[in-house]
Amino acid sequence: MSSQPIQYQDCEDALTQAQVELLEALLQPQDERYPWNPAEPEAQIYFEELEQGCSLEPWQDEEEITSASQEFFEQLQQCWVLPLTAATDSLQVSLSEQFANVVPQVRLEAIASKAQEVFSSNISLVEQLVLCVQPLLPNWSKDDLFVFARPLASAMRGRSELVKTAEWTELSQIEQVRLSLTVARSALAQLKNDQANPE
Repeated sequence: MSSQPIQYQDCEDALTQAQVELLEALLQPQDERYPWNPAEPEAQIYFEELEQGCSLEPWQDEEEITSASQEFFEQLQQCWVLPLTAATDSLQVSLSEQFANVVPQVRLEAIASKAQEVFSSNISLVEQLVLCVQPLLPNWSKDDLFVFARPLASAMRGRSELVKTAEWTELSQIEQVRLSLTVARSALAQLKNDQANPE
């Protein structure tokens, strides 16, 4: 059993070859070496030569730097704002098509905006539903809203909730809460569908 397995010998040969190449690279005379000790006088010359290639002469004016940086950050902000705005607008249009004859537009926009905020959070669906409508229903406690939201959260997968067709002002407070939660459920379902099927 004096012979080593072929696989092991190949690995050992490759390691030896890599060591030889590394040693050759280290021993070759090079004109330009990185100064390992920046405190040495030769290092200062090396760094000055590098900085000449990265001169900021065209940007020496502080006003130019300020205006260019503001323009850059505005463009960067647009990269984030436009997709979110488009998604929120699409969601608002969808909710308006479904509920505009019953729910005031301002309420639909508020629910769509809040749904967009809470959708990607790491909280349960029931909590997301409550957070979507809570600012619009200040007279209702969070616990009461949870009671109405739980059945909607469990119905999220299956059947759709029937929407009562009547004027918002004619609805009782309980019906307004249920309808607001139904809108929130629809908004979250659409966001989930959009995430699963991106265009």
